[in-house]
Amino acid sequence: MKTIVRKTIVALIIPIILILAWFYATTRGNIPDGILPSISKVWQAFLEMVESGQLQGDLLVSLSRVVKGYLCSIVFGVVLGALIGMSRTMKELLFPLITVIRQIPIIAWIPLIILWAGIGEESKVVIIVMAAFFPILVNTENGISQTPESYREVAKLYKLSQWKTFTKVYLPHAIPQILVGLKLGLGTSWMAVVAAELIAATSGIGYRMSDARSLMRADVVIVCMLVIGLIGIVMDKLLGSLFSLFTPWKK
Repeated sequence: MKTIVRKTIVALIIPIILILAWFYATTRGNIPDGILPSISKVWQAFLEMVESGQLQGDLLVSLSRVVKGYLCSIVFGVVLGALIGMSRTMKELLFPLITVIRQIPIIAWIPLIILWAGIGEESKVVIIVMAAFFPILVNTENGISQTPESYREVAKLYKLSQWKTFTKVYLPHAIPQILVGLKLGLGTSWMAVVAAELIAATSGIGYRMSDARSLMRADVVIVCMLVIGLIGIVMDKLLGSLFSLFTPWKK
């Protein structure tokens, strides 16, 4: 119990310092509201957005996009990662190209994806898939390929099929690494949807930030930033709790 209290106190030190600095800067300093609004104005903007339903609506739109893209990236990333991890030929054929492509930042893909898919829902989902696909693929491939050779020899000795070898030998060993990829992929998905909505969207939390910027509403921008951070933390914790069910030995 003491350890939990200590960790909580330590974790709150920096946020409290930042809040105090923010309060001091907006009450004692001569900073325009358009640059840094006061805490009370940000809180008022938050209440207005909640009461109007605007914030909830934007979050639902963004989260629905994340769910669609993330689920697609799980399917593509795990399947292709498993194939590459199990087959040396597939790895030699595909991994060099994948390595090159994943070095390109997702933000650089956005203009091209918009040209291909427009600014509708499809482009947002494609951007999320591309962002989350590579962390999932790389971690899956790494987990599969690190399966001990002795395990594979046993599978050959018992003449297991490819599917049974995957489910009985490769997958159990690779699960922890796959879960790491899924966790990284979810965080990347959330960041990617916000980036996509900032550049080309007519709805979503990223669009709301862009719209507020054009209207010089720094209070709304800060509200959106804080909500994005909090939602990201909640998703990470929920996914971590879910994964602990699959890896009870790590508790």
